Amino acid sequence: MGLGVLNDTKLQHVPGTATVFDDEGRLREENAVHDPNLKYDTTGTIILIPQPSNDPNDPLNWPLWRRDLILLTLSLLSVIASTLSPLLAADTLSLSLYFGRTFTDVALLTGYHLLGVGVAGFLFVPSARIWGKRHLYLLGTVVLVFSSAWGGASNKNYKSLLWARIFQGIGLAPFEALVNASVGDLYHVHQRGKRMALSNLALFGGAFFTPVLVGKIADTMSWQWTFYFVAIFSGALLPVVVFFVPETAFRRDAVFNTDTATTNTPSPHIDPGSRIELEGSPNSVIESPRDSQQDITRATQKEMSVEQAGDTAPPPTKTSWAKSLLAFNGRKSDDKYLHLLLRPFTLFFHPGIFWACLIQGTLIGWTVMIGIVLAAIMLGPPLFFGEVETGYMYTGAFVGALLGFVLAGLISDWSASYLTRLNRGIYEPEFRLILVIPQLVFGCAGLYGFGIVSDNIGKYKWFWPDFFFALEVMGMVLGAVASALYIVDAHREISVEAFTCLLVFKNIFSFGLTWSSYDWLVQTGVKPVFMAVASVQVVVCLLSIPMYIFGKKNRSFIARHNIFFKISDKVADWLTFW
Repeated sequence: MGLGVLNDTKLQHVPGTATVFDDEGRLREENAVHDPNLKYDTTGTIILIPQPSNDPNDPLNWPLWRRDLILLTLSLLSVIASTLSPLLAADTLSLSLYFGRTFTDVALLTGYHLLGVGVAGFLFVPSARIWGKRHLYLLGTVVLVFSSAWGGASNKNYKSLLWARIFQGIGLAPFEALVNASVGDLYHVHQRGKRMALSNLALFGGAFFTPVLVGKIADTMSWQWTFYFVAIFSGALLPVVVFFVPETAFRRDAVFNTDTATTNTPSPHIDPGSRIELEGSPNSVIESPRDSQQDITRATQKEMSVEQAGDTAPPPTKTSWAKSLLAFNGRKSDDKYLHLLLRPFTLFFHPGIFWACLIQGTLIGWTVMIGIVLAAIMLGPPLFFGEVETGYMYTGAFVGALLGFVLAGLISDWSASYLTRLNRGIYEPEFRLILVIPQLVFGCAGLYGFGIVSDNIGKYKWFWPDFFFALEVMGMVLGAVASALYIVDAHREISVEAFTCLLVFKNIFSFGLTWSSYDWLVQTGVKPVFMAVASVQVVVCLLSIPMYIFGKKNRSFIARHNIFFKISDKVADWLTFW
């Protein structure tokens, strides 16, 4: 048992488990030395997981500054795109009067937007698996521009605005579904923690700062300008995406994917004669010449033939910058679209994926519910807040998102590295679940506290609801980072489908809450509702305990018996036949 994670005896190597540090004590016991056929980081102690190939087009071989520039660009666009979900949060009452519609009708402008995100993400992700992610980032940015301009021009046509909101959801879907997966494409295991925290801050932090600005903009310039500004900023970032965000998906030989293998695969060769040194790349610093005798005894026939071909064949050529601007650069998977389209359905029964959906999706849903409460209780007696003041109430949520990002960045990689060293250099993805502890503390305290103080707003005024809102959002960000890191580290080979499940779950769940939560709150009261949802969230967080203990056995079972894809593929074959 590795620090409480039950070991598996069925597979030589369980996907996700990786030797990250060359622990000296373990090496002495195994009478081993640093493997000269593996690539290390600049310190020479951290083994790069996954291993970069010898192809200069492999994103893992790009200079770190280039990869960070790509992530920064995607994060900026994610900030813009994520503003769309709460874009109308501060304007609920004024829009209700403007259109002559009920409070629920205005809330459904957000609900159907979330539904659009879920449906579009479900349709887009198979395309990302087959053709890569770049074409979807380009498409999403273009849709953001025209749908936001459309929404601003809707004026008093409610149906036009409703359809514009749905298309805004379609534009948001690629960023919400794929940016976290791109982090897995671009970085090694030991580099992902802080970057994953940044991508989740972009997706959630921007969403909570939006109402702070929207209330003021709507009050001084009209609500239409909140849509126009999104169109303007998205249009400004479109050339940046075109010229500086190449394809991040890459078909790497299976021997290099040391984290997803099910056997102790031989170390991939690093041939000094065929290796292309990339200036500024941290992956090309420490390498050793190969030991031919050792490799002959360890390599499989396929790997030996690849190596022999590498000795005579010219090294891979680097793709030109002009060619990298193309929306498509070849297939990334040989699977059929319909097969990939149906796979997320069965993945909801995957224990690890379902756990991630609950950890991330439920708190996001409760956050949507808090937004409805703010719009309802702050606009009426005894506070009588207007659009501007209601928008300012999201300042606490934005601060909570920032604090959650900082805490996740500090804890995620440090805790994983510390536990890996305690585990004698062996990394288990379950070490990422440590982030659920602060999520439980802050997120559940925020839900309980918000329910108590919002039930008596005359006594507690505006500060304490805002304070507990900040705690709840802080826990939400921590949960989002924990679930995203676990999926990428434990199930990287199906991470795109897994993020589809997260996308669909959280948006459908939030859509359901926008449909019914206002009536629920009116009939039951704020305090009983939030006592119930907070208790549910405690149970959800506690599910991390069996996930931590049995997670490795679950990964082994899925690797040996991938019943989920077998079922969905059979259904796809049947549908194709008919």
